[in-house]
Amino acid sequence: MQTIDNYSFSGKKAIVRVDFNVPLNKETLEVTDDTRIRGALPTIKKIISDGGSVVLMSHLGRPKEGPEDKFSLKHVIKQLKNHLQGVEVKFADDCIGDNTLELKKSLSGGEVLVLENLRFYKEETQGDENFAAKLAEGVDCYVNDAFGTAHRAHASTTIITKYFTEHDKMFGFLINKELQMMDTALNISRNPFTAIMGGAKVSDKIQVIENLLSRIDNLLIGGGMTYTFIKALGGQIGKSLCEEDKLDLALKILKKARENNVKVYIPTDAVNADNFDAKANTNTSKTDETPDGWMGLDIGSETIAIFTKVINESKTILWNGPMGVFEMDKFAAGTTAVAKALAEVTSEGAFTLIGGGDSVAAINKNHLADKVSYVSTGGGAMLEYMEGKELPGIKAIRG
Repeated sequence: MQTIDNYSFSGKKAIVRVDFNVPLNKETLEVTDDTRIRGALPTIKKIISDGGSVVLMSHLGRPKEGPEDKFSLKHVIKQLKNHLQGVEVKFADDCIGDNTLELKKSLSGGEVLVLENLRFYKEETQGDENFAAKLAEGVDCYVNDAFGTAHRAHASTTIITKYFTEHDKMFGFLINKELQMMDTALNISRNPFTAIMGGAKVSDKIQVIENLLSRIDNLLIGGGMTYTFIKALGGQIGKSLCEEDKLDLALKILKKARENNVKVYIPTDAVNADNFDAKANTNTSKTDETPDGWMGLDIGSETIAIFTKVINESKTILWNGPMGVFEMDKFAAGTTAVAKALAEVTSEGAFTLIGGGDSVAAINKNHLADKVSYVSTGGGAMLEYMEGKELPGIKAIRG
């Protein structure tokens, strides 16, 4: 398999699949978080420093029927230029077509061309071969550096690789780092190994939990999924979120955990609200004694202390999913406490891997991204990789 480190881009045009699906300000359409743009910079700079030129392609948002200005990648150009001082950055107002092909052909070494949003064409998500062939026109090599879409067999992530030789297709630095970090967690982790799983639904995390049970020592449960477990165990959950059809599944997870000698920690107390609202009235209770008419929206102080102790004693930690509705300050204490505990234990030598949009947002909200071992850029892709699934975008290059 070709590697970007050993490849010379001198005199070559490289088409790079990046993940520039970044948040934009609704009024000004300016980039509000450029984490994903910064993540692509090492790959872009390597190609430029070698004397090559770069064609960048990405999706942005979820356009429904063709081009929409609010989803145009022209809005990322300013931020990209700020990071690539002195580099010529051009924009093609289409990702395929004769004009775009001419722009590709006219690129000189050291220049960058950003193509318009791939998802303005339904053929992108359909994995259309003809569309992929058009994307591949006018360039010499392909680099996939968009881990966040590696679990999709889209034209730009998977099908396009058919048009390049083994020698001329490779991963970028970001994907290489993602795979290295996940493989570290899965294969060379130090014990105790703790997985922290939060979020709303057990069904969203069941496969990754089942795959991890043979590897981990502790499983901390948080978020809305808590109450599916609590109800399955016979507790009173008020009007807390619960997947009624997944009660047997919750018990099955607990049984499998016991068989694998995994200690499962389910929240024992919670901060409740009488409404799903930032201004709701609140109280605290045992999670299995939630009053009628109330819903649990965050873990309580007793659970925070227990979770923090487990984290402090761990050597490898994977975190996916918040402990509560952390977007509302009233219900952010549990998620913030976990984030800070992870930063603390990282400083003492533990390996901490954070993935999933909400977990990443929580880490960023607390300004701790540089205080943990690694923050993954791909929530869905990370989970599927952790589940043991073969990601189409990875297989297309790894073989």
